[in-house]
Amino acid sequence: MSANRRAASFAASLAAATALLLTGCATQAPQQTGTAPRVVERTPEAPGLTPQMAAAADTLSKMADLQNRLYKVASPLLIQNAELCKGQARNLLGFTAKNRWSYPGDYNEAAHVAFGMDERLQVTSVLAGSGAAKAGLQTGDVLLAAAGKPLPTGQHALSQAGTIFNKIVASQATLPMTVERRDSERQLAIPVTRACAFAIELGNADNVNAYADGSRVLVTRGMIHFTRNDEELAYVLARTMAHNLLGHASAQRNVSTIGSIIDNLKSITPDTSMLIGSGGIKAMPPEMDAAADRLSLYLAARAGYDIDDADNFWKRLNETYPATVLNGYNANHPALAARLAAIEKAQAEIKAKKSAKKPLVP
Repeated sequence: MSANRRAASFAASLAAATALLLTGCATQAPQQTGTAPRVVERTPEAPGLTPQMAAAADTLSKMADLQNRLYKVASPLLIQNAELCKGQARNLLGFTAKNRWSYPGDYNEAAHVAFGMDERLQVTSVLAGSGAAKAGLQTGDVLLAAAGKPLPTGQHALSQAGTIFNKIVASQATLPMTVERRDSERQLAIPVTRACAFAIELGNADNVNAYADGSRVLVTRGMIHFTRNDEELAYVLARTMAHNLLGHASAQRNVSTIGSIIDNLKSITPDTSMLIGSGGIKAMPPEMDAAADRLSLYLAARAGYDIDDADNFWKRLNETYPATVLNGYNANHPALAARLAAIEKAQAEIKAKKSAKKPLVP
């Protein structure tokens, strides 16, 4: 892994409550623990690297790989579906950043000693296809200034920098940025990007599930490992986004319950006792699940994913983890027959629209 890629690839938190620098319209509290760094290869004998810190560094590295895959697959879904997200779309800066204070305890020290993160904000991921990516921003770039104004450092740097970005993006379509890369300063002009404003979170648990609370999408480690390729992961992300777009958590009065589960699972060490039984989540009714499946295939197709195998993926998931498996996906979404019928119909609709060169709008 190259030396300029030290920092973390972590969730694209786009909603106001947990928004990162992607939005340019909100802030984030320090020491958010639910994400992990994409880092340079560490030296096992690095000075001050205790066994505890080494274990913490290993945990962060594994999380980084999962989060990087999530973010990569989510990028086209977020950007290519801004039109369908309508009121849930925002102007984004297209990148996220952290410093060592984004991690608590041993994770703070591991990020500093093993991965070289310090008081300054480093770019931790760049949304593929965003203005930031087109401008040449790279993971590991250190953020020095925005529109000529020096950016803060230290424990509250992220929230303070968010305030600065807010003001700039509110008044102009391009963000002038000064970054440090390989010990030299670079000037970049980063245009804002219109995208769906959903947080994409990694769930640090082995149950095979995904959750939507209206503003966030969380996919568990278990679900990521279950998917065989990016297409299958896109089916999960698109379907969970669809539940948000259709307001299903609110309609089911599940927002608070699911929100608590997401808050818990995105931490580095979640309390898995919250996953006992159903976790308090009401099972989704057949008509809502069918509507989410239909919309999800449009979202996936618009993002360039092949949707032909969607039905087989959901069948395999149901066969492997049926509705009787508590805290599995199908326990929360048991109406497989209605879902498969909706998928088949949507696949035919989308194929016909592509053949007729009509817009892929549901």
